[in-house]
Amino acid sequence: MADRPKIGLALGSGGARGFAHIGVLKVLEEEGIPIDMIAGSSIGALVAALYGAGRTVRQMQQLSGAFKRKYYLDFKIGRMGLISGKRIEALIKLLTHRKRLEDLRPPVAVVATNLANGKKVVFTKGPVAEAVRASISIPGIFVPKKIGGFYLVDGGVADRVPVSVAKGMGAEIVVGVDVAVIKREAEIHHIYDVIMQSIDIMQMEIAENRKMEADVMIRPDSSMYSSRAFTNAEQIIKIGEEAAKKAVPKIKQSMNSWKEQNE
Repeated sequence: MADRPKIGLALGSGGARGFAHIGVLKVLEEEGIPIDMIAGSSIGALVAALYGAGRTVRQMQQLSGAFKRKYYLDFKIGRMGLISGKRIEALIKLLTHRKRLEDLRPPVAVVATNLANGKKVVFTKGPVAEAVRASISIPGIFVPKKIGGFYLVDGGVADRVPVSVAKGMGAEIVVGVDVAVIKREAEIHHIYDVIMQSIDIMQMEIAENRKMEADVMIRPDSSMYSSRAFTNAEQIIKIGEEAAKKAVPKIKQSMNSWKEQNE
């Protein structure tokens, strides 16, 4: 019999606010809390893939500080989106060493949304860069990623914090990280703001009606930052750290409860 539970992370969508995931990973490592598997939607999928490909928390912090739009945005005038996504897919391929999902450790599941039927698509095999490119495809901003004959968009559209996916991977305790918030009195200046705020509102409504059954849910409060605040990475990572530290006692309590029930 195992002496501890298998712990899974479910990293949610939320644009630049997803840098908070890095702070959460940092604290879990420092506290010696094992991570056996990760499921991610959108920015959560990107962070999960980098971590699974062997990028350290320190490296991800450094990468986040150098995250400049010119490196990953290739604007185009197209029928299905403003950004072709080829440049960011090439960048992800480089940063994940051209790995396949089945090679990542800990194992990673990437969630995207099938635009034709609205159902979530879960990738656990195949090229990392393709799956993540699909998962981060914000509708109306990125051209959808076509895989297997289907057009795929942002994983957060179908499953903002993929707790059930982590459970399906075999997690006995799931720690969810929800970084999507509705910014009250949000300043809307850009089509990206319009789309992201609309998605956040829809997702909040869905969350009200569908309980996200994580054993522990971490909600970093980065509401003061826009979901496109990529220049505020360092501050958002700190917010993730602070939220994770508050959640550590509950995570350890859940682990102890599991041990007592399984002795």
